[in-house]
Amino acid sequence: MKYTRYERARIVGARALQISMGAPVLVKTAKIDPLDIALEEFDADRVPITVKRQFGDRSEVL
Repeated sequence: MKYTRYERARIVGARALQISMGAPVLVKTAKIDPLDIALEEFDADRVPITVKRQFGDRSEVL
């Protein structure tokens, strides 16, 4: 799925917060900064977060 820059920012930010609070890291990395780790997970398509989009006719797509 292609994400907008706003969805990408929200996903990476939320995942970085989870990592900083002690969530397990889903990729092997030597990085320490939660934001860098979250970006690496996002690039590897390993982030366990989904986006629910709502369209004008109120139908939804995951």
